[in-house]
Amino acid sequence: MAMELRDSRGLTESEFLAQYSPKNYPRPSFTADVAVFSRNDEGQMRLLMVRRGGHPYLGCWALPGGFVNEGEDADAAAFRELEEETGVTELVAEQLGVYSTPGRDPRGWTVSAAYVSCVEEGVVAQAGDDASDAQWCPIQERLRDDGAYEIEVHAGDGVLLSVFEAKESRFMPARARLIDSSGFAFDHAQIVADAWLALR
Repeated sequence: MAMELRDSRGLTESEFLAQYSPKNYPRPSFTADVAVFSRNDEGQMRLLMVRRGGHPYLGCWALPGGFVNEGEDADAAAFRELEEETGVTELVAEQLGVYSTPGRDPRGWTVSAAYVSCVEEGVVAQAGDDASDAQWCPIQERLRDDGAYEIEVHAGDGVLLSVFEAKESRFMPARARLIDSSGFAFDHAQIVADAWLALR
């Protein structure tokens, strides 16, 4: 019979777990967000956005997403939230990254797993759950004279802006270093920039 290993306090794993309390350690809330793009035959890109129907960022435009439920993984939460907020289902998405900048959510410490997808034009979106509107928003993109990228997302009667530089990575696709943004809820200007670079 193998001897149980003991830690520096002399506890076996079962003894350690019996006295361990997760309440003694601060934990973030966990969310999932999805950047879904479509491209028509002329190459025009669109981004699926929702107008928030509740606080925080009431009335602002955001990527579809929401909280991961207990017992649910981030992938399942991303697809569930996408369906609940936009009615869009049955798409293929890949995890883009984890977003955890302090202050990204005014409700408190919140970490998000973000996903990116590209679908055929013609997928219908309809607002539901806590989204007051869901739209495929046209994107205008340009490379500025200073080498930065500028993306304008035309959502409702406004324009959302994300200005960024591409930072090369040794192991991953290029990531965005955000220079300026306006109109997006949370840190979604950063997620959109990263997603746009990933699709390139």
